[in-house]
Amino acid sequence: MSPGLRGTTSALWSRLRVGELGVLPIAAGLVLLWAVLAAFEPAFLSADNLVNLTQQSVVVGVLALGVVLTMHIGQIDLSVGALSGLAAALVAVGTVQVGWPLWLAVLLAVLTGAVVGLGYGLVCTFLGVPAIVFTLAGLLAVTGLQLRVLGPTGSVNLPFESWLVELCQTTYLLPVTAWTLVVLVVAGYAGALVLDRVRRDRADLPVPSAARAAGKVTALAVVLAVSVAYLGTNRGVGALFALFVALVAVCDLLLRRTRWGRHVRAAGGDVTAARRAGVPVDRVRVSVFVACSTLAALAGVVAAGRLAAANQATGSAEVTLFAIAAAVIGGTSLFGGRGSAWSALVGALVVQSIANGLVLINLDPSARFVVTGVVLAAAVTIDALMRRARETA
Repeated sequence: MSPGLRGTTSALWSRLRVGELGVLPIAAGLVLLWAVLAAFEPAFLSADNLVNLTQQSVVVGVLALGVVLTMHIGQIDLSVGALSGLAAALVAVGTVQVGWPLWLAVLLAVLTGAVVGLGYGLVCTFLGVPAIVFTLAGLLAVTGLQLRVLGPTGSVNLPFESWLVELCQTTYLLPVTAWTLVVLVVAGYAGALVLDRVRRDRADLPVPSAARAAGKVTALAVVLAVSVAYLGTNRGVGALFALFVALVAVCDLLLRRTRWGRHVRAAGGDVTAARRAGVPVDRVRVSVFVACSTLAALAGVVAAGRLAAANQATGSAEVTLFAIAAAVIGGTSLFGGRGSAWSALVGALVVQSIANGLVLINLDPSARFVVTGVVLAAAVTIDALMRRARETA
């Protein structure tokens, strides 16, 4: 091995060991998972199935995005699934039985999530109640409210011709729209890298090599082009999935490029140091709980559109567990202060790929829990080892 290659390999291993490669290792694991599932059932990698997989990942992905935010501050919200179920019930009952306009029902459902999150944040932050306990109580209370809203029938169907159902089930991007978005995303990413290099150069900070930046842009362009081209051989990119990716991108920008995002990371890393640095830790924590619950309610709205219905099983405990698993598998640290919004996307794809692939292989549904549990245990173990490596570095 040449000295240059040996040095590059050593540097990559060091960054991997302390968890500085972002979601790349998880994305590599996702590719390996797809290869294994395709070896058992080639239809898994068909364009038709991958279109279904992306659409199926959205509900868990939006929930996981909220969980990622709470994990950034070292907390966890166990009621996200129940909140999504309550939001779905409000949309269905409000539209079909009460007669509200659909947009009003959606708005009220999302606002309900925000209000519940505000309550969580205030109680957990200013009264010092552990979030894991209080949100567990919230899970029970919200589930009761969901059953009350649904009424004795326990299920309400949404009309298939409503815009919410059409958006979530049958709307796909036109090819010209999808390719335009690819060009804009790649150009925007390249522009962001250039600006970052300029800022670091002006601040006399180390600047990554131009070859490395070009490699990142090329890799992103290839991944997006191949994905859009392959999905385009079937129904194309679902509008719902595209909106989810846009939501993840916005959250990523908020976490990395805004003062709020820096405060969230600081509050999750070292609370004492953050307070001494002037970070309004209490206000940041409340805002994170509000964001998490709002996203949970939004996931419930999407779930109602996907199923064209809301019932007692919407937002079950299983949904909560898979959302938390997706956040952790995607690379968000349970110890706070580390993670990426993109981990919600990658983690949701991993969790949903396991479910989708096992169904195609005709394995018992219980295998989904076993396999997901094994993957989650591996992710938690790696997270703990990385934390130890960073502390000893």
